Amino acid sequence: MRIFFIISILLVIYTYLGYGVLLYLMILAKRVFAPGIPKVFSYQELPSCTVIVAAFNEEDFIEEKISNTLALNYPAEKLKLIFVTDGSSDRTPEIVAGFTQIQLLHSPDRKGKIAAVHRAMDSVDTDLVVFTDANTFLNTDALFHLCKHYADERIGGVAGEKKVYVDKHADATAGEGIYWKYESKLKAWDSELYTVVGAAGELFSIRRSLYVPVPQQSVLDDFMISMRIAEKGYRISYEPKAFAQETSSANIEEELKRKVRIGAGGIQSVIWLRSLMNPFRYPMLAFQYISHRVLRWTLAPLALIAAYISNITIMATGGNNLYFVMFFLQSLFYLMAFSGLWMEKKKIRLKILFVPYYFCMMNYAIIAGAYRYFLGNQSVIWEKAIRK
Repeated sequence: MRIFFIISILLVIYTYLGYGVLLYLMILAKRVFAPGIPKVFSYQELPSCTVIVAAFNEEDFIEEKISNTLALNYPAEKLKLIFVTDGSSDRTPEIVAGFTQIQLLHSPDRKGKIAAVHRAMDSVDTDLVVFTDANTFLNTDALFHLCKHYADERIGGVAGEKKVYVDKHADATAGEGIYWKYESKLKAWDSELYTVVGAAGELFSIRRSLYVPVPQQSVLDDFMISMRIAEKGYRISYEPKAFAQETSSANIEEELKRKVRIGAGGIQSVIWLRSLMNPFRYPMLAFQYISHRVLRWTLAPLALIAAYISNITIMATGGNNLYFVMFFLQSLFYLMAFSGLWMEKKKIRLKILFVPYYFCMMNYAIIAGAYRYFLGNQSVIWEKAIRK
């Protein structure tokens, strides 16, 4: 039981902290022994590019998104804009149709985002494709910073940064912003070592020639698209100067809904991309993929439970003081999480509780998502989370 406890604790520590420390140490070594200067395009050398925005019933925000998109800094003769509004039953298609600079693709049938993206890709004839969500807003030079990296032929995709706006009166959903700051740092280090392990749909780009249509049953289609490119031996780079900004979820229930879907998509991705865990075929990619993604979506949430239960069992059979200390620390952490839950319901804002509460909610969502996936209850038709 003690070995079981130690393995569980080490697995949790490695997944959420240890990998980041090890990654940083490996980067320091690389900077010393294998330094390099990234090869990038100048503004005049940029390849042709198409921006694809999949929008579903976004009439309240679509004009702002269009204005944001039209303001992007990129050579006009090399840029195309496509908005796909499949299934939209509000004024979204009508609003988009009013802008002649944008190619509108609309179908009354709602088959999910990935089906809409596949349809849009049939209209793309540029070197590069940039995907961005309808509810996110990009910085003016985002396209330039994404596309300049394709001067390096080993780059197959470039992920931008996701920024979550959190106001000073934020509730526990502020944990999303804290989480993404940490996640963004890991992505930057992943990219510097070898490759980003999956891009987020808020903002990422790929070479058109490398696009592989993923199954329409894909829950995390953006992750699958980017990882299929990495599977071919290309790197996915990371560019923090290209960012997509969005507000946090309207409340913790909406955030939980989103996280459960990600949990279901995570276990689906692990199953579909199991070949990437072969270290003999993909030595560096397998290390990064397992450490950054697979453990989070499979063993780590279960290890949290196993560590607590085994800790109690050890104390009941005469464990030493170390196990009492570990039990106290775990209990304190979960007490803070439950306090965060209680205070959230009472509309009391105490930021010190955001992290443990969000961390526990996130791990619960992974287990709930996996359960939903195996029951076959996760639809690819995403009911979007309400944002603030």
